[in-house]
Amino acid sequence: MDTSRIKTLGELKKSGYKPKSIKEEIRLNLIKKLQNKETTFPGILGYEDSVIPDTERALLSKHNILFLGLRGQAKTRMARQMTALLDEYIPVVQGSEINDDPLDPISKWAKDLIAEQGDATPIDWIHRSERYGEKLATPDVSVADLIGDVDPIKAANLRLNFADERVIHYGIIPKSNRGIFVINEIPDLQARIQVALFNILEEGDIQIRGFKLRLALDILFVFTANPEDYTNRGSIVTPLKDRIQSQILTHYPKNLETSLSITEQEADIHEEQKAKIKVSDLVKRLIEQVAFEARNNEYVDKKSGVSARLTIAAFENAVSAAERRAILNGEKGTQVWISDLVGIIPSITGKIELVYEGEQEGPFQVSMNLLDKAIRSQFIQYFPNPETLKKRRPSPKEKEEENPYKSIIRWFDGGNSIDLFLNVTDKNKLLQLYKVDGLHALVKKSYPHTNEQEGALLMEFVLHGLASYSLISKKIIENKIEFKDLMGSMVNLGTTSYSSDDDSDL
Repeated sequence: MDTSRIKTLGELKKSGYKPKSIKEEIRLNLIKKLQNKETTFPGILGYEDSVIPDTERALLSKHNILFLGLRGQAKTRMARQMTALLDEYIPVVQGSEINDDPLDPISKWAKDLIAEQGDATPIDWIHRSERYGEKLATPDVSVADLIGDVDPIKAANLRLNFADERVIHYGIIPKSNRGIFVINEIPDLQARIQVALFNILEEGDIQIRGFKLRLALDILFVFTANPEDYTNRGSIVTPLKDRIQSQILTHYPKNLETSLSITEQEADIHEEQKAKIKVSDLVKRLIEQVAFEARNNEYVDKKSGVSARLTIAAFENAVSAAERRAILNGEKGTQVWISDLVGIIPSITGKIELVYEGEQEGPFQVSMNLLDKAIRSQFIQYFPNPETLKKRRPSPKEKEEENPYKSIIRWFDGGNSIDLFLNVTDKNKLLQLYKVDGLHALVKKSYPHTNEQEGALLMEFVLHGLASYSLISKKIIENKIEFKDLMGSMVNLGTTSYSSDDDSDL
């Protein structure tokens, strides 16, 4: 339909346009997408077999929807993408506050205008991007904000008494008529405000200061919330939940691969950084593992959740830590080293909520422990498990090769140590790593086809991994990471430092 040529109600009638409810409109457009094998919610990863099919079923059923899940689970993004299922343009009575359909007006103002001007009534066309309303529920939200109130200024200007419907100032919900309206964190809305939504959801009635209007509002409602049991801020009143036909449970990525894809898609990395900083798959996996560790950590509040935004922000900080180091050293290019991950700590501390014991431990220490646990978990994906080696009883023939880490540990036990400064050049870091007996040989044996840069990263990873299994000592002292033998470090307990919290035996 050529919307640019249709300017009046009469022209609209001649065009053969037939009005549809928004839920019918979304249903028909969704059916077309499914038939054409099109992606209905592009960029939403990890929900292909769970949340997206549930949402599609709800929309086909013409249901209002509640997305129930912890923070950072793409609930609002799912709602925003529903606008792509709307018709590109729809007609409205020109000047209508509530997007009156020219062929089926609901406000007295629009009805009076059409009665007066007939087929000459002017119309406008609004794009689907304008048919979306969103409100974050907070305790200070009022009925007037959502539904409306009597406007004394309008009454004075129009010389109307307060008994006239035209003195009403409509709230955000009526103004979202024929669109999608989202209320985020619905439990935060006061119970009396939630009650005000009952009739809008079920009967379409609204009542403002004694006005009882039959406004057949045409809205797809989408609500988002944390599970009720997981929040002390409030709950969804039962009658309101009963009026929301589909409640869909969201979730965090179920595996590391999905989590990696989400971070890759969402992280805002500057083109200059991409050209200058190399990020290995190992480093990416370590960053993602931090979130998985946090979601199962005794110090982190599971009721609050650990958002996918943690790994996105951490990845950006890791790249920036490497970039800053390269700038300070005048290097044209570098890679993200394991030691650069110290720079992601601010991304962790701001994204996790701690239980009482975690608060006592302190957010910095908890974050460092999470990073250490991530290294420990990923280490056995790349190298032999030190725990298994300690428990295994080798045959005499295997005795010589029973522990691939023996020469490394022996080097540190001999009183040797290395300091990896956080802002050291790549060249100097390589010189430090090559000092450790057996370190390069271990990496080369396990990964014979790696280049020097990749091999050096794996060498550093081995040191962090052995420290996480309490086979050597690791301490972060101001701007450096110190690796030395475990027993020697225990003697110097007065040093202000961080060391692995793991208590595994040697």
